Amino acid sequence: MRCPFCQNEDTQVKDSRPTDDKSSIRRRRYCPACGARFTTFERVQLRELTVLKKTGRRVLFDRSKLERSLDIALRKRPVEPDRVERMINGIVRRLESMGESDVDSEQIGKLVMEGLESLDQVAYVRYASVYRNFREASDFEKFLGKMSGQEEDYED
Repeated sequence: MRCPFCQNEDTQVKDSRPTDDKSSIRRRRYCPACGARFTTFERVQLRELTVLKKTGRRVLFDRSKLERSLDIALRKRPVEPDRVERMINGIVRRLESMGESDVDSEQIGKLVMEGLESLDQVAYVRYASVYRNFREASDFEKFLGKMSGQEEDYED
């Protein structure tokens, strides 16, 4: 592992332990060249995932993009980071275990919506407003009506 401070390629692992949810390994590392200490995380990757966009483009799945979109939806919300990390791990595991290397972006969005609905209602609405491309206040009203059971179904 390359040192993020001096770029030395010969770093040493000083301590390894599983994370709380047992989905990855946390490693404390030391760089003998500059003396810096840093942490890395190692995760199992079952397969390379390719995301099929609505435009027909194909891009490699990027976990950090999923993390960023959830960070935006959950900004200033009282949700523990551990719960968010477990949700992300669950989504990635579900995608990897689907048996296909190609995943529709819509499928990822649905999994995120399911996770956010049980995690935080405000974040759920925030994410839905982008995912479902709300254009005006009435789109929010329809969606919130569906959430409270007043309307049968919400369609764009």
